[in-house]
Amino acid sequence: MAATTHTVSNQAPPLVGHDVYGGDHALTEGVERHLASADPELLGDVREELTTLGRAAGSAQAQEWGEQANAHPPELRTHDRYGNRIDEVDFHPAWHRLLGHAVTSGLTDAWGRPAGHLRRAAGFFVWSQAEAGHGCPVSMTHAAVPALRADPELAAEWEPRLTSHVYERGLRPAGEKAGVLFGMGMTEKQGGSDVRANTTSAAALDASGEYLLTGHKWFCSAPMCDGFLVLAQAPGGLTCFLVPRVLPDGTRNVFAIQRLKEKLGNRSNASSEVEFDGTWARRVGEEGRGVRTIIEMVAATRLDCVIGSASLMRQALTQAVHHTEHRSAFGAPLIDQPLMRNVLADLALESEAATTLTLRLAAAYDAGTDQEKAFLRLAVPAAKYWVTKRCTPMVAEALECLGGNGYVEESGMPRLLRESPLNSIWEGSGNVQALDVLRALQREPHALNAFLTEVGLARGADHRLDSAIKGLLTELADLDGIEARARRVVERMALVLQGSLLVRWAPPAVADAFCASRLGGDWGAAFGTLPHSLDLGAVVERARIAH
Repeated sequence: MAATTHTVSNQAPPLVGHDVYGGDHALTEGVERHLASADPELLGDVREELTTLGRAAGSAQAQEWGEQANAHPPELRTHDRYGNRIDEVDFHPAWHRLLGHAVTSGLTDAWGRPAGHLRRAAGFFVWSQAEAGHGCPVSMTHAAVPALRADPELAAEWEPRLTSHVYERGLRPAGEKAGVLFGMGMTEKQGGSDVRANTTSAAALDASGEYLLTGHKWFCSAPMCDGFLVLAQAPGGLTCFLVPRVLPDGTRNVFAIQRLKEKLGNRSNASSEVEFDGTWARRVGEEGRGVRTIIEMVAATRLDCVIGSASLMRQALTQAVHHTEHRSAFGAPLIDQPLMRNVLADLALESEAATTLTLRLAAAYDAGTDQEKAFLRLAVPAAKYWVTKRCTPMVAEALECLGGNGYVEESGMPRLLRESPLNSIWEGSGNVQALDVLRALQREPHALNAFLTEVGLARGADHRLDSAIKGLLTELADLDGIEARARRVVERMALVLQGSLLVRWAPPAVADAFCASRLGGDWGAAFGTLPHSLDLGAVVERARIAH
């Protein structure tokens, strides 16, 4: 009789059937904290809404959809069987299920609901943990609303469709659909982030705001959306336009998809190059004010980059904690061993700092006061720079917590790692964010005052935070070589802001460990180098999935 060699032991069970929202202490506490101060009557409804979404995100079904959408990436069909140009992209059914669930859960609807940005940010954070790629059209649809408000007539026509909780796939006239999705086309091959170098041209048809566009867009994500906000050179300068995929009479607009990009990650999402050749468009805002018009959309998508990275970080942490809870080595569970505990605590600090900052930004959007708008002017690009930069090394370390199992596709960790650099690159890479912060510091002194007021709310509570604030002020007072130092300055701004938030709101063990390492300098160059004297057990315990 053959020996039994395939008895499975000492392997972590599948991480399914948990509540992604309710199991996250930092997230639930943050949502309820901000709601309690803004609109406490919403607490029960929002808790139920996000718990339902959290259970769906942690289900075996949602995880299967995520795997299928990435295993079967979108396919371009430029022509039908008869040779007619159709420019369509076919997606696996799992993509539509993920996207449909996002829309019906209100993840494109923030601008009109009470506490809309907070509840939508928390929902986006939760549902993105099921699969990140479909978040691109969700984000752009949500973010198109403030840009369209530059033209009240267009906003009245399109905003109800953009904020609808109805998902309707397929290309049809927007007026025939209960809900639509939007994309964006800014970058061109000769310009990249330098959108003022764009060469796509816009010729006015008449004085009604209708134009024909001619040119090429180098990076247009989600080309099966119903409409796009794009930049083109009009006679009066760079201008923002709305380009529908299907015209009101049912004919297809000229929107020639040249190819789909083969990307490092984000494989479930179609990113394309498109050609305009007499493409009908409607002007949004005034000629020559294209950047100013579309910047509201860019700001909102930048916040979504922060949310997306924070979501990836939490998912990676959850996987690492789950694995080490169930995996033993050298006679004890990995999670109980001092060196692994140090690594997990360090990862947990990074995740909680990102989550807490994300929710603070969303709450500022909801408040909408001049003070909060000024705060966001610096806080959003600083957060976009830092949180998205921290995502990749953190996900890589979390993968290593699973050892060789983490390097295998079935674990899901390689997909997280491939996805992790995306948010740092899209919507303006690190240098663009750093330069944007400098621009605000130089031109908008009220933004710095608002930022320092926020940070100063924790002054006196931790000597390391106080010292870091003092050091930041010294950095900001020295303008010599400021552009070459921009990354250093913005990093320090983000860390000081995170430290201030954690000192005010996180448990003492978390705030103490963050200030000691990130602000006090008692930290190595890799994760897992926290001071051993800290209460690391309490930090790790907080990161476990709450049941």
